[in-house]
Amino acid sequence: MLFISGQIPQTPDGHVPTAPEAQCRLVWHNIQAILADAGMDVDNLVKVTTFLADRRFAEVNTQVRNEVLGTHRPALTVIVTGIFDPEWIIEVEAIAVA
Repeated sequence: MLFISGQIPQTPDGHVPTAPEAQCRLVWHNIQAILADAGMDVDNLVKVTTFLADRRFAEVNTQVRNEVLGTHRPALTVIVTGIFDPEWIIEVEAIAVA
């Protein structure tokens, strides 16, 4: 089992994109990189929890997530809540099983 802690929309050099879609894509890029390092891919995900800063980002979150996951549908939870950094609109944690 691989537990992926909250992935944030920040590049290794500290850049946070301002566009909601770019933030969602960056978070999923980070998740895919972690999965690849463990010899896995998105098909290994069994649970995904998404934290959104505002309900208005739900549509773009769903669009990007569905694009990344394709037909794979792990258990999903989306929580609208305050997020640690006001620049971030999204944070995603996940569980994968080999």
